[in-house]
Amino acid sequence: MMAKMNGYGCIKTEDEYIRRHHRHEITDNQCSSSLVKHIKAPVHLVWSLVRSFDQPQKYKPFVSRCIVQGDLEIGSVREVNVKSGLPATTSTERLELLDDEEHIFSMRIVGGDHRLKNYSSIVTVHPEIIDGRPGTLVIESFVVDVPDGNTKDETCHFVEALIKCNLKSLADVSERLAIQDRTEPIDRI
Repeated sequence: MMAKMNGYGCIKTEDEYIRRHHRHEITDNQCSSSLVKHIKAPVHLVWSLVRSFDQPQKYKPFVSRCIVQGDLEIGSVREVNVKSGLPATTSTERLELLDDEEHIFSMRIVGGDHRLKNYSSIVTVHPEIIDGRPGTLVIESFVVDVPDGNTKDETCHFVEALIKCNLKSLADVSERLAIQDRTEPIDRI
């Protein structure tokens, strides 16, 4: 296991988490990557947003609407409407894994009017200490087919840009909620 210091002065084991939880079988015509985000909010807050398969718009800025078919369980399918500005309007996604103990979430895109074919992602959420307070390490990895007319680098860059935007928004929303949770009443004299 490789431990390194992160920018917050904490020892982290990102490589170990990636090896343990973010395994994707990759074919020749696919690309894959893992992205990391440190969030100044406790795990329970961050996880409550990540696990919301039925409400990704809580933190994903490109999602305008989401409808889940059936109960919220492994195999559930959601229809996501994408906001204008992206090369898509809908995405059909299936919940592959939702582990509330290990904080692991996985989904697969099974349809939609976009070029992300055979896309699947895994998100893991891990506790850490940031600036002496409870924080969260979020790792998101993906694998996707490279569309005709694109290179692996172009495809990975596009998906990574979307994920970075989602992770930044996840951090913003989580940190805002954490500040609200930390607000304590002031004792009057």
